Amino acid sequence: MSLRVLLQENPRIIILASESHALLFRYNPSDVTPSSDGIFSKPSSQTSVTKCVVEFAALESFDLSTYHSLQASAVHGTLGLINLGADIFLCVITAAARVATVRPGENVQKILSVEFYCLNRNGYDTCILDGADPYSMSYSNSGEQAYSHGSDLRDNAIDHPCIELKKVLSGGTFYYSVDFDLTNRLQDRLSEGSAFDIDSLDEDYLWNAYMIDSLIRFRSRLSENEKNILDTSRMLTSAIRGFVMTVTISAAASPLQSLKSHYPSTLTVLSRLSCRRAGTRFNSRGLDDDGYVANFVESETVLWHPSGLCFSYAQVRGSVPIFWEQATGLLPNQQKIQITRSPEATQPAFNKHFEQLELTYGTVHILNLMSATKVGEVELTARYQHHTQQSPLSEGPSGHRLIQSHFDFHAETKGPSGYEAASMVRRLIQDKADSFAYLLCDTIEQPRDDSDRSEMLNKAQSTIILQQQGVFRVNCLDCLDRTNLIQTILSHMAIELFLSHRSERATADFWMRHSSIWADNGDALSKIYAGTGALKSSFTRHGKMSLAGAIADARKSATRMYINNFADKGRQNTVDMLLGRLVEQHPVYLYDPVNDFVDSQLRERAHEYTTAETIDIYAGTFNLNGKGANIKQDLSAWLCPRLGSQHRQPEIVAVGFQEMVELSPQQIMSTDPSRRQVWEQAVGVTINNRVKRPTQEEYVLLRSGQLVGAALVIFVKSSALKKIKNVEGSVKKTGMSGMAGNKGAVAIRMDYGSTRICFVTAHLAAGFANYEERNRDYGTISHGLRFQRNRSIDDHDTVIWLGDFNYRIGLSDDKVRRLIQAGDLGTLYQNDQLNLQMIAGHAFPYYSESQITFMPTYKYDNGTDEYDTSEKARIPAWCDRILRKGNNVKQIEYATAPLRFSDHRPVYATFKCTVQSIDEKRKEELSQSLYERRKPDVTHASANGNKKTLKDHASYRSVAAGLPPASSDRRKWWLDHGLSARSQAQPPQSNMVLNPMRPPNPFTATNESDWIMVGRSAEAEASERKTSTPPSRIRSPLQPPDRKPEASSRRSTQMFSEDVLASPTLPSPRRSSTASTAAGVRRKPAPPVPKKPPLLSRSGTGPSDRPMHATEHNPAEEDFRNGDGHNASSPSPSSWKGLGTSTSPARPSPFTEGNRVPQAPPSSLPPRALATPGGGEDRGSGRGNLLDQDDEGAKTIPSLQPLRPQ
Repeated sequence: MSLRVLLQENPRIIILASESHALLFRYNPSDVTPSSDGIFSKPSSQTSVTKCVVEFAALESFDLSTYHSLQASAVHGTLGLINLGADIFLCVITAAARVATVRPGENVQKILSVEFYCLNRNGYDTCILDGADPYSMSYSNSGEQAYSHGSDLRDNAIDHPCIELKKVLSGGTFYYSVDFDLTNRLQDRLSEGSAFDIDSLDEDYLWNAYMIDSLIRFRSRLSENEKNILDTSRMLTSAIRGFVMTVTISAAASPLQSLKSHYPSTLTVLSRLSCRRAGTRFNSRGLDDDGYVANFVESETVLWHPSGLCFSYAQVRGSVPIFWEQATGLLPNQQKIQITRSPEATQPAFNKHFEQLELTYGTVHILNLMSATKVGEVELTARYQHHTQQSPLSEGPSGHRLIQSHFDFHAETKGPSGYEAASMVRRLIQDKADSFAYLLCDTIEQPRDDSDRSEMLNKAQSTIILQQQGVFRVNCLDCLDRTNLIQTILSHMAIELFLSHRSERATADFWMRHSSIWADNGDALSKIYAGTGALKSSFTRHGKMSLAGAIADARKSATRMYINNFADKGRQNTVDMLLGRLVEQHPVYLYDPVNDFVDSQLRERAHEYTTAETIDIYAGTFNLNGKGANIKQDLSAWLCPRLGSQHRQPEIVAVGFQEMVELSPQQIMSTDPSRRQVWEQAVGVTINNRVKRPTQEEYVLLRSGQLVGAALVIFVKSSALKKIKNVEGSVKKTGMSGMAGNKGAVAIRMDYGSTRICFVTAHLAAGFANYEERNRDYGTISHGLRFQRNRSIDDHDTVIWLGDFNYRIGLSDDKVRRLIQAGDLGTLYQNDQLNLQMIAGHAFPYYSESQITFMPTYKYDNGTDEYDTSEKARIPAWCDRILRKGNNVKQIEYATAPLRFSDHRPVYATFKCTVQSIDEKRKEELSQSLYERRKPDVTHASANGNKKTLKDHASYRSVAAGLPPASSDRRKWWLDHGLSARSQAQPPQSNMVLNPMRPPNPFTATNESDWIMVGRSAEAEASERKTSTPPSRIRSPLQPPDRKPEASSRRSTQMFSEDVLASPTLPSPRRSSTASTAAGVRRKPAPPVPKKPPLLSRSGTGPSDRPMHATEHNPAEEDFRNGDGHNASSPSPSSWKGLGTSTSPARPSPFTEGNRVPQAPPSSLPPRALATPGGGEDRGSGRGNLLDQDDEGAKTIPSLQPLRPQ
């Protein structure tokens, strides 16, 4: 059935029209923005949810005279809607070709070209999306072109925000069918009726699930008749990615010669690539917390005979199901493999993966093809075998449901037989292959003649004769070349088994076609994952390896190296965009007045599906100074300090190290993980040795990361593993302009429930005067360190930095040592470089640090408590720090530990963090219940033509994204909770009416009252007004010219407020006289212009309450601490230069508890030095004479944290 794309310019409407019906799309902006946890909130000035109005109706109900065609030729359906920045695009398939017929009436189309039409602007209508090769060398590396944020674009091919999406979707790797459900194998879909049923689609393989989801929901709310019409029109399509092809087997070459037929048979291979952990070769490896693995493919071989008999056999491939990563490199086979989680932390996700496979396929037989000699593959194989043995499926009452076999492909094919020796795998798996069997089905009805043969087979019901009882899961390192060759053999074995049961034999021509189609399958899957065709495909295709095949493999290896190093980042970004996984990407919401009501109710009833809990976090940092020989020392004083009874066993333990190895020129360019692994073990032993109570739990290593000498290790309680997902790590080099790893950061992030937490350990630039370089290092790390899906450090709810930041104290060595002896930490902190840079907004904006109550942690003589006595005589400083950011985190402790084998002292901090968890199932049930309850009201109002009632249910349209909706007499956007938009003012007494003599301008000076008594003559009223004198106490707050401004204003304001409150007969305060006149009419001053919202910050209780800002200079405000003494900085204007410059007063945060007014500090606290315009100091009396000498280069800025009383 042909489809057309029609456009109406004003208002802009796009129609996808069939011969009888049309699907209408119209843009509808909204003022609600979804937050990261799925709960909606008011939008910022830059983002808003984009909504689309969708209607399905008969074509005759539209006036097509105002429409024109957008596409010259017919289209083949839509893949859905996608939101890029401020624009909504409709994706339609413009070119497709039939490549397979699985069974009669079950056709598969390959997508050859797509187009993206914008719903809200016409600027892209004339853009021609270039259909370039998505794997060409010119592929966008950064992917920034692909994700435009709605900026003004020129009509140029490269400016279209969907160009990268078009390249991927038009690359020949996507397939769809309008005849049957292509996302499920034949055994699972034999009884399905509709080709597009939301209940039957397997979202593991539905690649346009993100784009089509809103349209599927729209379809589910149609009547049954409308659903059938929509399905028949073939407007909605479900696309998979992978490989599909059918080859025709002539009657003479058919392997089923006993079934006499003059019609050809068909052999089809369908490979469905999972979209759950989709990505490119080095960007997507291993397992995730939901049990999904990278490059997971379900491959199905289907042999159909004209008699109606159909054979099917399925097998799967996928990355090794443990948490591991592999970095790119320019040398083949030199990329290092890193296992990122401990066995204890991996086992739950490993079990989840195989439980899903066992539920879908039955018994799972693992066939591992990795090498037994290569270092990285040996480590993966050992861990694979360990987890298999620990799996509950390996041993159980129902027998062994998980079996593992190891076949070293490279070792077995190394001999003179070459790849032919791969067939030796048959002896290893023959017994299981026979027990797993295959799917065999037949049709009940047969056609009576040739004319109705195809139609009858399409309507005939299939009868299952035999079912497949198990599956082989094959893997090598990449699951490409070796895997495809072995899977070809497995398919060969399954067909042989089927034919042997029927006493049949296949011809050589049949096996040649079978090998050829499997070689094409391997090339297609390899091109998706690695960028080139599969290696060894020449042998797979022809059964022998030729010189030309070897040369082709060498060329493919070189091309893979280039693509993996220079193009895969952009390809990964495009895949994440297609699947809706970018950090700030939001789906397109369909306009529905009922949905708007449901969304508002979900926000108000969030407590019904959201649970909050408070967890404890321990964070510690230690610069080891390369002293690895002291690893056996007792670390309990640092890792397990004796804390108060209010401290519980922390759920998360984050430990950062710096200078784990000596930073020699040879070592700063590479990372040796052996030293990190030794310290990991030492930390784990220490914290688990202190777990003695029965109620306490042991810790397991969640993940670790390393950058030369810096390392970050995360341990969690075993019970917390089930709440943690999406654990990722990343590093950023800052040494030698980003080339060396002697300086930089290691970061690990996670989702604890629905709360995003990030830990960063950093080692910044050294040197007393290099504070600006340290600021640059912070900026490089904060903006340049990226996790998967382009997620940054700031894209988290809670961030904790810990490490050797190397900021020094800006005083001379002699002064610092004398202040340390005097215990004057406040003066030291006032001159601390990090404190000053945070005040000035040059580093760590919005971060907070608790009060420092310990001595400087650097630099000590090793093994002593004496500061540096060497010739260099380095100035003591607080180099080792811990900072935090987040409204949900409160710091409890901040201290150091007496470990003396390094020239630094270790520092630790404890936190209370509130995390939230969303019960998605409960939320969906509540949403469905609210929808069903509200829908009849709107439907009834619409059916009765009650537009006012319907308008109450609908949301008002905004004139532009980010602006509030238009107001009406019935509703104002600034009124909530059902308040009336019209005034409900009532007279103070029943015999009073509004005074007609009062000026309508409320700011005009007048003695007229708001209300007057009725029943009295106008003459009497006028006479009384002329003879009576207004009470002096009700004089306007504005002073007459002959009065002092301050006193007059203060007295009149006080009199006004007191008398108005005391006298009920006086006019309403709002309409009372507000301006007295001594010379003419004076106007009330205009109300103040509202300021922008202050910087978001939140205070709590405990050691760190109130975030302070860089620009505060009021002494009373500066001394305000709430018993804390931390600081928090905000960014300063670009014109600020130097240390601690202030230009404007800071604004308090609206989230500060109770909006408390700053109070003076306790009298026991000494006053701090205040900066004067001349650069001098107003020193407090409690300082002594330690600062009387001149200090070159030292600048004193008001500290944000006073000394605590001793």
